[in-house]
Amino acid sequence: MNKKLDVKGIIFDYGGTLDTRGDHWSEVLWKGYEHFGIGVNADEEVEPGVSIGKSSFRDAYVYGERVLAVHPLVKAEDHFEDILRMKIHFQLSFLASAPLLETGKDDALKQQALAERLELSESEIAEISASMAAYINSETQQLLAENKQVLEHLKQAGYPMVLVSNFYGNINQVLKDAGIDGYFSRVIESAVVGVRKPNPAIFALGVCALDLPASQVLVVGDTFSKDILPACQLGCHTLWIKGLQWEKKEYDESVPDGLLTKLSDMEAYLL
Repeated sequence: MNKKLDVKGIIFDYGGTLDTRGDHWSEVLWKGYEHFGIGVNADEEVEPGVSIGKSSFRDAYVYGERVLAVHPLVKAEDHFEDILRMKIHFQLSFLASAPLLETGKDDALKQQALAERLELSESEIAEISASMAAYINSETQQLLAENKQVLEHLKQAGYPMVLVSNFYGNINQVLKDAGIDGYFSRVIESAVVGVRKPNPAIFALGVCALDLPASQVLVVGDTFSKDILPACQLGCHTLWIKGLQWEKKEYDESVPDGLLTKLSDMEAYLL
């Protein structure tokens, strides 16, 4: 039996919390690579020019994230599938030894040192990016529809909810497309407010938006270092939806008030 939490408002993370089951987005994208026959696991043989291992993919993933962080490519009206297509396009370009956009980091050196490379033309990169983005987006929308039911239950129970997310400037469009924008009284997005997790200040904005003491606020997130720890520093209650992480690292699981395997598990702590 889970202990009921004495809270009056909830702050949600978005990426990895509402749109996956706690899985880091690199893991979600990797499943897309596997589905399209581009990504192979350690016990499978890489076909030169056709497939890659996970280590090479991780370097490409980091490059794609850096590009979107440095270059203002995402527009407020862009849909989630648009972001996926951009990310995958940059990743595949990296893996196909195409010219890179400047990120101020060591991506060019990482590209030169790749253990595997893909032989893809620009048109093939564009085609695969679009197909893979559509596939992953379809899977994501199904999960968002499931999690919408959890948000509805919490709304009916009278909990005010705020969203706090490191995102690209289009989170409101993404929420609208998923049909969950109406559940949040305030959306606090890093690209808009100029503060990013793990800075506790971005969660402090969420606490202020709820107009509640931090001790009466629950934060639900998927990343221990960026969601759980900074929220705890503010004095909030926390629930960690723990899926596949970016780092294979042990964390003190006694820090959050509870662990979730899926979002609906949180209802046992509140309803």
